[in-house]
Amino acid sequence: MADTIEVLVDGGKATPGPPLGPALGPMGVNVVQVVAKINEKTKSFEGMKVPVMVIIDPKTKSFDVKVGTPPTSQLLLKELGAEKGSGTPNKSKAGSLTMDQAIKVAKMKGDSLMGKNLKMQVLEVVGVCVSTGINVEGKDAKVMQKEIKEGKWDAKLGA
Repeated sequence: MADTIEVLVDGGKATPGPPLGPALGPMGVNVVQVVAKINEKTKSFEGMKVPVMVIIDPKTKSFDVKVGTPPTSQLLLKELGAEKGSGTPNKSKAGSLTMDQAIKVAKMKGDSLMGKNLKMQVLEVVGVCVSTGINVEGKDAKVMQKEIKEGKWDAKLGA
């Protein structure tokens, strides 16, 4: 039976210190190799917290690293180049994304979104824009959701 350790690390900047080192040490695996593998797999999420699962075979001491994706809001803020979303999303806005950026985030999240196709996944991403105070294409995210549902963006979304 494999042992599993789940941790939240900074993308591309995991270290042998806490929380990884103390959790991996007793498992008998090479902590430096595990950290190197995690950093290699998470470097595209630099500056974000990334959920990571390390699966260890206690007999052979071999390991596998599975990387989750950061929360949608984190990916949106990275695209925007903002530190945080709007504290009052209905009054002030954190910025505006392009539809291409919303599509990029939907593709990054991929299978972890509930939508069965790109159009539905982009709708989910735009829904997160509503709660974080981010406009899309200069319009309020709720207006964009309506336009997407009405089919105004179908050509771009391949729907």
